[in-house]
Amino acid sequence: MPRRTLKLGAVLLGVGGPGQHNTWLHPEIPGDASVDVHWYIARARAAEAAGFDLVFIVDSQFITENSPHHYLSRLEPLTLLSAIAVHTSRIGLVGTLTTSYNEPFNVARRLYSLDHISGGRAGWNVVTSGDAGTAGNYSRDEHYDYPTRYGRALEHVQVVRGLWDSYEDGAFPRDKETGVFFDPDRQHALNHKGEYFSVAGPLNLERSPQGQPVIFQAGDSEEGRDLGAAVGEVIFTHAASLEQAKAFRTELRERAAAKGRDPEGLLTLPGIQVVIADTDEEARAKEDARLGTKSFDRALRELGRPFGWHDFTRYDLDAPFPDVRADAQRSFRTQAEAITKLARDNGFTLRQVVEHLNASARSAFVGSPETVADTIERWFEEGALDGVNITVNAPSEFALFTDRVLPILRERGVVRREYESTTLRGNLGLPVPENRYTAARRAAEPAALAP
Repeated sequence: MPRRTLKLGAVLLGVGGPGQHNTWLHPEIPGDASVDVHWYIARARAAEAAGFDLVFIVDSQFITENSPHHYLSRLEPLTLLSAIAVHTSRIGLVGTLTTSYNEPFNVARRLYSLDHISGGRAGWNVVTSGDAGTAGNYSRDEHYDYPTRYGRALEHVQVVRGLWDSYEDGAFPRDKETGVFFDPDRQHALNHKGEYFSVAGPLNLERSPQGQPVIFQAGDSEEGRDLGAAVGEVIFTHAASLEQAKAFRTELRERAAAKGRDPEGLLTLPGIQVVIADTDEEARAKEDARLGTKSFDRALRELGRPFGWHDFTRYDLDAPFPDVRADAQRSFRTQAEAITKLARDNGFTLRQVVEHLNASARSAFVGSPETVADTIERWFEEGALDGVNITVNAPSEFALFTDRVLPILRERGVVRREYESTTLRGNLGLPVPENRYTAARRAAEPAALAP
């Protein structure tokens, strides 16, 4: 068996996501980085040169004036990834698409198009939309509740996968000598009729080089974890400690096994913030300086997002933290409940909650290149993760990781030295799903040959 190796993802956040209040002021980051396709292409090519497995484009479809800078004006993921695809050759291309406000046929076609354009490097981050306000952009008065969101999501993914099986390998001989372009026996209509979707098919796009795009998933609620265990091949998450990361990975693998899946086919890639300097002391000072630039006012306003963009600015900062969990029931409920519990357990005021969240945004991956490499290796070897997602903003900061940390991890055999495949599945070590109709055809052959 080949040695298990660490997988690498690069999250391209342009001018800065949640909590990155002043990222856009960095002299290396153009003010319009989040809408500059050339900025994304350059970052993706740098990640590919470093041997990263994938770039990841996050997305949402509802904003307020208080949304993080990157969220206010950014490119649509699959359009952007298609542009990146023609300027790269090996790195995976993963984009977020919601199951709540997309139809399965459109998602299947768009992602499969990206898979063909890139030669088999597409991945789909399945989300259900936590921003309740998204409903107002799609002719709905109210966002779906949790059971409906995740019920739709499971069926949505199942339908999309069914559409990706519309054509078996060999469906298009394109034989000019015989005049045979297409084998109709290898085209299949889905004819799906379910609780949420009715989709006839077939999809008008042949089988791709990696069979199907890789399914990523990022929900942390009870329903989100169950969906990830059911359909996810790679799980995006966040982990504040080694113990928390180990517990999460173990739980997801156990859930997957309980659903009849091979837990080895489920990879966990938490997002991490690396802070690197020549010495551990310098790196900690660098992190302190970054945390010191956080804006209390912006943090107070961003706090509203998990609670359905509840306006916390109207409260007395030194009064007890208000219990507004009801506003989160169709939003980021799990996150809102965790924040409310933090306040209740510690007797925090609203001011103290904001200050605590700002100050607690410290990373476990801070130090010299050797220290950061040691920490990543320890988390990897102790079963806390299968890979990491590195946030990419300033190119020079990313280069500290690629040029000084990765060589150490490669020397230790933790990270592979070169790409092993031309597809995302191949580089992640994930199997190519067999076409369901091909499998049925193969299973029927012995019966047909029996006396």
